[in-house]
Amino acid sequence: MSAPPLDAGAKNLLVDKLRQLPARTTPAPAQAPTAPGPVDPFDGAREPEVVRHPTFSDARPRKRIVTQRHLDHFHHGTLFAEILGMLRAGNEAVRGKKLTDPVDESAEVQALMAIVDRIRALVDETPRDTDSASVSRFGNPAFRTLHEKICHAADGLMEGIPGLAGPEHARARQELAVYLQESWGNAKRIDYGSGMELNFLCWLLCLVKLGILDLKRDAQSLVLRVFWNYMRVMRIIQATYWLEPAGSHGVWGLDDYHFLPFLWGAAQLMDHPYLRPKSIHDPEILAECAPAYMYFSCIQSINLVKTESLRWHSPMLDDISGVRTWNKVNQGMIKMYRAEVLLKLPIAQHIFFGDLLSFGAWDEDDGPIVEDEHGHRFAADDCHSHGHGHGEGQAAGWGDCCGIPIPSVFAAAEQKASGRAVRCIPFD
Repeated sequence: MSAPPLDAGAKNLLVDKLRQLPARTTPAPAQAPTAPGPVDPFDGAREPEVVRHPTFSDARPRKRIVTQRHLDHFHHGTLFAEILGMLRAGNEAVRGKKLTDPVDESAEVQALMAIVDRIRALVDETPRDTDSASVSRFGNPAFRTLHEKICHAADGLMEGIPGLAGPEHARARQELAVYLQESWGNAKRIDYGSGMELNFLCWLLCLVKLGILDLKRDAQSLVLRVFWNYMRVMRIIQATYWLEPAGSHGVWGLDDYHFLPFLWGAAQLMDHPYLRPKSIHDPEILAECAPAYMYFSCIQSINLVKTESLRWHSPMLDDISGVRTWNKVNQGMIKMYRAEVLLKLPIAQHIFFGDLLSFGAWDEDDGPIVEDEHGHRFAADDCHSHGHGHGEGQAAGWGDCCGIPIPSVFAAAEQKASGRAVRCIPFD
């Protein structure tokens, strides 16, 4: 889905255009925020602690967040701080770095790349259900077959990671498999959203806590190689099986599916001498910069499948393009991720907690818990609220909740390209 490279003449024209942009000036000193909140967007972050001699129970990781009280407990716990620490390590490691820059890849990182590549091969081996695709723009049922293949292959794939091979590490692989399997979408709903993306981050966090990955050594390659490879495969999966967005946030969100490439993508651009946030509106700059920068690549992907302009279908991205510096964009993305992903109940209720990623001590009796067909957990005596409170969902912002099903934008783009009449909706 990437654009073809520019020829020499077009590239020279682009370079001239970039040089004509105003030179970057020294940013003004940071001023105190006008609203309550931490000055440091990574306030409270801590480096993940390595568990030297992990012990595992027989229980598999499970969801624990049901109510706002659970979410508050998670907010003040160790895991929340360590997730922020993962985000911070990646953010600092890719500042000023291109996707095309040479990166040292440890044997462990190479093993993770091989896992993502194998899942990409499983997509090739699992064709779309053409009968369903001919009558529906919603998720294709063949995705369930792919997801089942991923689940069956997960243990064998992770045996290839140094430090996880052999029967002595079978329980560790079983714990990690939950996060890996949940990273590729929901097989029941045939959808994908920022909660699944968060599970991929949690999978990497588990490997850090096991001492298999070293953030000081691997952070840069984890973002520029492993995560970006995961992103590319997820785009293929979304396009192949027409995954629905996991939630009805639509135009309230950054992107139908992803958040982290905008956060880390802004970090890549913070020290760029010419590129500005408004550069996303220039087609020539976008075509030249997409192979090197996650942020531009994501904008390009949106433009390839959606009609009209960003102002219509992605007004938040359009508004962000008016910010003067990438540093402010990056800080805003971090604050937004905290508030709208990690601390948004419709998303946080899908986080899995186990022996490595612990929920922490919880002494209160929650009573019987029920899980509905969408995977939401709620107290049995609160069947009407479904665990995410009144007023949450679509209008709540980046709500990774079931909401109203939205047809896949990839389906609309593909059908339109084939000459079929497609009645577009605002999210297209």
